[in-house]
Amino acid sequence: MQRKAYAPGAVVLLAALLAACTGSSGNGDAAEDSKAGGVTASATAAQPGKYRTLTDACGTVNHDILDSLLPGIKQTADQEQRDKSYQGESVPTYNNDRRSGCRWKAESTGATDRLYVDFERVVSYDNSVSDDNRAHDVYFTKEEAANLPEPVSGAAGGSANGGDSPTTSAPPSAGVTPSGTATASPPASASAPVSGSPSATETPADLQPRTLDDLGDEAYLDDRLSTAEQRTVTVVFRTSNVIVTIEYDEQPAGTAQAPDSKDMQDRARKLARELAGSLG
Repeated sequence: MQRKAYAPGAVVLLAALLAACTGSSGNGDAAEDSKAGGVTASATAAQPGKYRTLTDACGTVNHDILDSLLPGIKQTADQEQRDKSYQGESVPTYNNDRRSGCRWKAESTGATDRLYVDFERVVSYDNSVSDDNRAHDVYFTKEEAANLPEPVSGAAGGSANGGDSPTTSAPPSAGVTPSGTATASPPASASAPVSGSPSATETPADLQPRTLDDLGDEAYLDDRLSTAEQRTVTVVFRTSNVIVTIEYDEQPAGTAQAPDSKDMQDRARKLARELAGSLG
């Protein structure tokens, strides 16, 4: 009789166990649904950039182009020294897959020429921002810092050089920092050339610092002349998540006249096109 008294309790216990199993199964389905939703969410995350590694910058410029930019190399009598000049000097970096730079220098009878090439691979650590978009922000910061002058209205520079922007349209994030914070408009004098640089009235429109339309995803060229007659031509362009910077400067010897702007720009742009092609 006592055993029968416990029978209802056993039934209740069995029912509770069955309910627990049923609830556990339901939670498992919910977990699977949640996991499936997570997969969908991650599938829409920003995509990585095209480039995962970088090549050695010192190996990207061939001898013919170096002879054009640095004529002093060919004038070097010592073969060993000439070979060393062609090799360039690698810029130290902590991560060769993220940054690679190289410098060259050569002295000729008429001038001292220097060349610097830098590759920067940009990686976004924000899953909602792609590597390409992050690279655009980095590039745009460089372009803003260059303080390019406003193009001359009606200038024919675009057709003269081919691929140059005759007018400048504000980039998508103009007036906003990469973090999204609005910035104040620069003063009217901000676009004036730096001390020693040619003024807009002295330099033809197609040779002034400007954006370029025929190089990478976006690009610009800067041209500055110091009071010591040293001219520096800088070309910066972005291809996907890699930003390439070229700095080419020439210091004339003695009282020689300033280096020709068009010649230096043509050489720098030729190198830029070669490097853009090597990225693939």
